[in-house]
Amino acid sequence: MARLLVGWFGGRKERDDDVALDFGDLRLRLPAARDYERWAELRSRSRAFLQPWEPNWPADDLTPEAFKRRLARYREEREADMAYPFFLERRSDGELLGGVNLNNVRRRAAMSATLGYWMGAAHAGHGHMSAAVPAICAFAFGRLGLLRVEAACLPENAASIRVLEKAGFQREGYARGYLSIAGARRDHLLFALLASDRRPG
Repeated sequence: MARLLVGWFGGRKERDDDVALDFGDLRLRLPAARDYERWAELRSRSRAFLQPWEPNWPADDLTPEAFKRRLARYREEREADMAYPFFLERRSDGELLGGVNLNNVRRRAAMSATLGYWMGAAHAGHGHMSAAVPAICAFAFGRLGLLRVEAACLPENAASIRVLEKAGFQREGYARGYLSIAGARRDHLLFALLASDRRPG
């Protein structure tokens, strides 16, 4: 049964099932309990591909209990207007491809959020994330009313840099020891896209 979300988008009530972003054959939608097996399988098969770019995975990361905790945290963060996590799937067959998140939502003077994303190894290099990033940014600037979306990536992550630059993000700086990735503090390139920027397409 779909839940009602209160406090999203100017106080309107929307069902979980109604919060989805469709673009071509792709969809960004809220994670749900029914996704566990597909999510765990995709993350497990993609472990070697993903781990160089992510914080260390907890030992129980792929267990049902950890997934339940993840969903609870997602729900709390959405309802507090702190973060908006989505799963990326193919509409034609429902295949789970990856995930896209808007994290660290800041209102008042900042009106910004931080973009994060991951893609299953088998689905990388097919342009899916290059389609998803503009969609999530349109959601941030439109339905969430934000004015700035920030992103950071490792300097050697050429694929991620291409995704961001293709979406119109501009490189703004270099942050030393910005995040803990694969067990070590790593420098990152900083990017941002403004609602007022001219965007491809």
